[in-house]
Amino acid sequence: MRASTQRVVTQDGAIVTTSHPLDLAMTGRGMLPITTLNDARGDGQPSMLMTRTGAFRPDAEGLLRTDSGLVLMGWPTLPDGTMPLVARDTSAALEPIRIDTNRPVSDPTTQVMLGANLPALETLPTGSGAALPLKVEYFGNLGTSESLDVTFIPDTTVAAGMSNAWVVEIRDSASNDAMIASFRVTFDDSQGAGGALATVTTLTGDPYDPATGSIPLTVGGGRIDLAIGVPGGTSGLKQLASSFSPSNIAKNGSPVGQLLTVEVDAQGYVMATYDTGFVKALYKIPVVDVPNPNGLVAVQGQAFKVSPASGGFFLWDAGDGPTGEIAGYAREASTTDIAQELTHLITTQRAYSSNAKIIQTVDEMLQETTNIKR
Repeated sequence: MRASTQRVVTQDGAIVTTSHPLDLAMTGRGMLPITTLNDARGDGQPSMLMTRTGAFRPDAEGLLRTDSGLVLMGWPTLPDGTMPLVARDTSAALEPIRIDTNRPVSDPTTQVMLGANLPALETLPTGSGAALPLKVEYFGNLGTSESLDVTFIPDTTVAAGMSNAWVVEIRDSASNDAMIASFRVTFDDSQGAGGALATVTTLTGDPYDPATGSIPLTVGGGRIDLAIGVPGGTSGLKQLASSFSPSNIAKNGSPVGQLLTVEVDAQGYVMATYDTGFVKALYKIPVVDVPNPNGLVAVQGQAFKVSPASGGFFLWDAGDGPTGEIAGYAREASTTDIAQELTHLITTQRAYSSNAKIIQTVDEMLQETTNIKR
């Protein structure tokens, strides 16, 4: 008899739902990139292993690792949460994923969308001419709360009828309330597009971009793009015969917040949620695939490494190409049926006992034949 082992890597196990967001499993072809704890703590480039599933938890150093010491790896994102261009046929850009649970984080505002209705009757010659103030909060680079003070001044200089024109002035609290931009806007009064933005003329500051509908503002902490709408569009500034109403003001950014939870979405992004409501992508986990998964070499801890039989690896985005998605709150069950394997073991044992009995019987018959000759 000769014993042999065979590992069928391509045979997927059932996905079992768990209660922890960092229990990860693959829902199709592909594997998660990991490395050993010693490599993750070293100064050099960590070696890349791979696994199908794992219960990853942050340790005292913030490394996402399993109990057996396998550390999850991913590509770090840019400060704005987007992914840079990386090589897919090498692991050089992969880093051990480290979560700083006790470090406060802020997110400065870079975009503000300004939506408001300006009262058309105020542009009549009989209008009051009073300026309409609006304060818009934004967050500075250090998490401070700042504001853009926007003033809408109606044009009442047209002798007859509405001018449909306003002068908009913007002051910044982080710049000692200095005026950082001003522009003149006019609105369409035609039957088909009445109330829509018609033209924007820059008076001071950076020029308006009609393609994006935004004006770059230089505030105390850097640059903010103020979106007021494109000419003829349905969003942004409008002018109708109604009261002044800031109806849709939105911005990105957040004040200083503490980490609440970390989850991994189906595309492999490691998403951190803070107590201020700020959600940021910290890493992106690729999916590792090789031409022949059954040729991978098994190592300790349900991990694998490439071999000449498996072929070289390629790092896919989760769900792209031949690979599946990454499932959080899930583990992959074993593909081994214990009851069936015990049944096979008992059958093999009985067959071995029967064969041994046959050999014993033959031996006794030969012994009896020898005795007869004597």
